[in-house]
Amino acid sequence: MFNEEEAVKKFKFRTDFIGNVILFSFFIILARLWYLQIYQGERFYKFSLENRLRKEVIKAPRGMIFGRDNELLINNAPRFDVAIIPQYLKERKQTLEKLSAILEVPVKNITRTLKKNRGQASYRPIVIKKNISLREVAIIETENYKLPGVRVQTFISREYQDGEVGAHLLGYISEINQKQLPKYKKRDNYNYKLGDFIGQAGIEEKFDLLLRGDDGYEFVEVDARGRKRNVKSNLLFAGIKNKKSKPGNNIRLTIDRDMQIQAYKSLEGKVGSVVSVDIQTGEVLAMVSRPSFDPESFSRGIKADYWKSLINDSRNPLIDRTIQEHYNPGSTFKTITAIAALEEKLVKAEQEFLCGGTFRLGRRVYHDWKRNGHGWTNVYKALKRSVDVYFYKIGTQLDIDVLAKYARMFGLGSKTGISLSREIPGLIPTREWKKKRFGEAWQAGETLSCVIGQSYVLATPLQLAMSYAAIANEGKLMKPLLIKEIFSNDGDIIETFKPEMVSQATIKPRTLKAITKGLYQVVNEPRGTAYWARGKGLLMAGKTGTSQVKSMTKKELFSKCSEMPYESRHHALFVAFAPYDNPKVATVAAIEHGCSGSGAAAPVVRDVMTTYMNKHHPELVKKNMEIEKRNFLREKRKREERQRLEEKKKEQEQQQVEQLG
Repeated sequence: MFNEEEAVKKFKFRTDFIGNVILFSFFIILARLWYLQIYQGERFYKFSLENRLRKEVIKAPRGMIFGRDNELLINNAPRFDVAIIPQYLKERKQTLEKLSAILEVPVKNITRTLKKNRGQASYRPIVIKKNISLREVAIIETENYKLPGVRVQTFISREYQDGEVGAHLLGYISEINQKQLPKYKKRDNYNYKLGDFIGQAGIEEKFDLLLRGDDGYEFVEVDARGRKRNVKSNLLFAGIKNKKSKPGNNIRLTIDRDMQIQAYKSLEGKVGSVVSVDIQTGEVLAMVSRPSFDPESFSRGIKADYWKSLINDSRNPLIDRTIQEHYNPGSTFKTITAIAALEEKLVKAEQEFLCGGTFRLGRRVYHDWKRNGHGWTNVYKALKRSVDVYFYKIGTQLDIDVLAKYARMFGLGSKTGISLSREIPGLIPTREWKKKRFGEAWQAGETLSCVIGQSYVLATPLQLAMSYAAIANEGKLMKPLLIKEIFSNDGDIIETFKPEMVSQATIKPRTLKAITKGLYQVVNEPRGTAYWARGKGLLMAGKTGTSQVKSMTKKELFSKCSEMPYESRHHALFVAFAPYDNPKVATVAAIEHGCSGSGAAAPVVRDVMTTYMNKHHPELVKKNMEIEKRNFLREKRKREERQRLEEKKKEQEQQQVEQLG
């Protein structure tokens, strides 16, 4: 029989269990609602806002670069790129066709770019075309409602005031690539991202972290198609804050813009470089390499055709010839040889040797550049006329390691320490070096080639400029200084750079005085190798150099250089400082395949020196011109006296002939 009481008991247990489950579930839901709505309400409200907000990066303006006289050398300029955000790309076919018509870019190219970047997050913009025109910007912004997912990005690119002038020194910026990303992150301890532009050469590279600044961002409201509406007013309440960008720091260089421009002009049509430095401080006043390139094209997105023309150019326009190329210094190295000979007491300044057209060592004959030689020669004439045989004779007494010691005193054979990347050290050979490099002992004949700056001896133009500056500065070798100061956008000085002496050459004052006298005669006395490039009011002291690019037979040695194949022509060098009695500036010019230092390099140095002296020391120019005038009149009187004596001698000889007849 059915027992009602037992049934109630049986179902009551089930009812209570189900009721408890329902009640427990209700409390769980209630707790979850409290957690979501109250405890985490602000956080999830922020998330809800971000679903309809877009974070736009505000690129920080890069720091500007100025010359020594506060002339602006590198500025910032806006650049506009068009990008697509795949997340908001609606009506794909119509949108791409319309964008293609505006940009004049085939649809297939746009599609290819989108496919190439489809691995990245859909909310990240993909750049379709860089550096679009203002007309294209206006059309896209005007018809923005018809282009869902399309946006114009503003980017701060670089504007180089003087174009190619000094491009190697100033450098350029370009977009960091996938290969560089991990390497540079580790190197700089900086969170670079793809799309970032970084310094890739010159000052832009060396001081990139100081120049780049700190990017900011802002949140903007967008609709379902990714089109911007307005900036939210309640973002602060939601905990979403915009961040202002912080401009990079500015740099003031030691570079003199007028000298820089003059150096560039003087190298027109030539392959070579110019370096000019302040003798007392080591400040670099000019530093130019040609052929050059347009640095602005890199920051705006270099075109494939232009890049191809640069890398396929046999003249290597991307190489900075001031620090990344070295040459046999040729006769400019004879100054170091003369210093070594005087200091080691191998010769005295006034001591003369008979110097013919050749010098024999063993079975080999060494030729002077002048076929018939120079006759009796002392150290002054040896420098003035660049007498090879004089230095060959010194070379038989001078040990190569001793020569290397003096060369290194003046900074040759090692990096100068300039604030630029990829500087090469050049080479000053020693016995130990040759043994290690070739496994052979040093030969006496090799010293004869080295004493005139040939064979293994290699130097960069910057090294030559610093070495001659040290000769003019009583043996003080300075570190080349490029940066005067770094300052903020508010004008606050962050860091100031002071002159730094690298070493003091242990050379007797009388030796330097004798050398300076010889270098003065090179430029300022008739028959000096640079006499015809002396300029007005400069009173330069310097040395020409001709660097052979290959071994030559006797016939080739005395053949006309300009008639040789271009690749076989000698390199031309000239290094000088001015004024010789109160040195202010030292300048070097190195002209590849220029044939002669006097013909190709010396006029370049003269023009750069003239710009410096007229700008900074016009009173010395006026004074020096008076000295030059007196010297000219004195030489004129000497010539007239010699001519008078010769005529008198001829008359006496004629009278003797008549008497005998």
